[in-house]
Amino acid sequence: MADFRDDLIAAARRDIEVRTQLAQSGALFGGYHPEMEAVHLENAALLERVFDAVGWPGRKLLGDEGASAAFLILQHAISRPDLQRRGLALMLEAIPKGEANMLDAAYLSDRIAVFEGGQQTFGTQFDWDAAGQLSPAPIRDEAGLDDRRASVGLPPMADTIAEMRASAAAEGDAPPADHAQRRAEFDVWARRVGWRA
Repeated sequence: MADFRDDLIAAARRDIEVRTQLAQSGALFGGYHPEMEAVHLENAALLERVFDAVGWPGRKLLGDEGASAAFLILQHAISRPDLQRRGLALMLEAIPKGEANMLDAAYLSDRIAVFEGGQQTFGTQFDWDAAGQLSPAPIRDEAGLDDRRASVGLPPMADTIAEMRASAAAEGDAPPADHAQRRAEFDVWARRVGWRA
């Protein structure tokens, strides 16, 4: 298991390093960068091998750092809908055993819902809106949102919106020049990788 742990940690570090380099150059913000996607796909293949060998790679098996690396890789495996769905199912089975946590499952379930074209539950997924603001993707039952967020350890939505917008500004992220074109390109990508029919 030490090999899996070390491999997952190294893969997660590479993900963060490539993302940082692309963000610093400004290349990260023009759509899904091919270099970033290649890293995500390579890391997803590693995680798939881990799932095949051990199921959910929890903290008892891989320690905090290994389990955190596995989640980061899974959350970023956006070109692999099959892997994200499988990972969510494994996480939900692992939560009652203390091997995964609801907060990570909330992030992943929201990401899957948004990529499938549905509404998210916890408000963790953001994108640029037509007014040029970084905003949460569509949310179901907005009246109960902050209660659901609190139940998994998330702060109120207003706090997260302010934090996400400040973080985007600090990184140099900005709204797309053509919002409709960005949405169209996203829809083409989502169909190409299998999120949507």
